[in-house]
Amino acid sequence: MKPLLFLSNAFINTFGITQPSPKAANRAAWFIAVLLLAVIVTVVTVGVFVVHSLYRH
Repeated sequence: MKPLLFLSNAFINTFGITQPSPKAANRAAWFIAVLLLAVIVTVVTVGVFVVHSLYRH
């Protein structure tokens, strides 16, 4: 959980967002983690699709 909280705090401090309560910080950390996972899955899926379509023809 500490890496998620570190990432969340870095994001909050980078964009100058008001510091949340500990409960809200945990929720924000999980939200940011889910968004990052979604981006990674999307990039991998698109990459696999592109490689598959290049080698299919």
